Amino acid sequence: MTILGLALLALLAWAYLLSGAGMPMMQGMAMAPPGFATVAAMWWVMMVAMMIPAAAPTILIYAQVHRRSKGIETPPPTAAFLGGYLACWLGFAVIAGALQSWLISPMSMAIGDRRAAAALLIIAGLYQLSPLKNACLGRCRSPAQFLSRHYRPGALGAVRLGLLHGAYCVGCCWLLMALLFVGGVMNLIWVAGLTLVVAAEKLLPGGHWLAAIAGIAMILWGAALMIG
Repeated sequence: MTILGLALLALLAWAYLLSGAGMPMMQGMAMAPPGFATVAAMWWVMMVAMMIPAAAPTILIYAQVHRRSKGIETPPPTAAFLGGYLACWLGFAVIAGALQSWLISPMSMAIGDRRAAAALLIIAGLYQLSPLKNACLGRCRSPAQFLSRHYRPGALGAVRLGLLHGAYCVGCCWLLMALLFVGGVMNLIWVAGLTLVVAAEKLLPGGHWLAAIAGIAMILWGAALMIG
């Protein structure tokens, strides 16, 4: 049931994005700017759609660990774990929504200045190669070790565990998510591409090397934009 629930949540999030994510439709010759709450909600749902596939193994292993410790009759508080995890991404969504609303403008879906976009690519690429990125990615790539170290029983323990895992996940991926400002916040091809990058880093063998390769590619892309 857990895997079905996660799949349904991800599908609903993608359906919301495909429907336009609450962004206003054309009204005559102008578009009404969306409110901050709409923009932040769009970012949060986008994070749900992008991050659930990569987080699913940790959530499923958590459910197994709980059942083994409490017995098969006791349902695992996976909703509490997931709630803590998504709360971290809600915090990121609020910050990203604020940046879009106040610095870029609510109606803009990408950075208009080429040099600013290039700088963001280079910064993201450098972060991909940093020790902090590597440390956070290591926690995300080792769910069994993470759970054995931090597991606590009960719903409150599940929320705490979800918050901690979400914090590592945000630490691993926040600059990758910021690249949505380069390719377009509602550019679903760009969204899907970043989703695959995140999943590959966390789930495939050699994910640390994939993260480094992606970082080098971002730096080279940013440099080409800067001098082009």
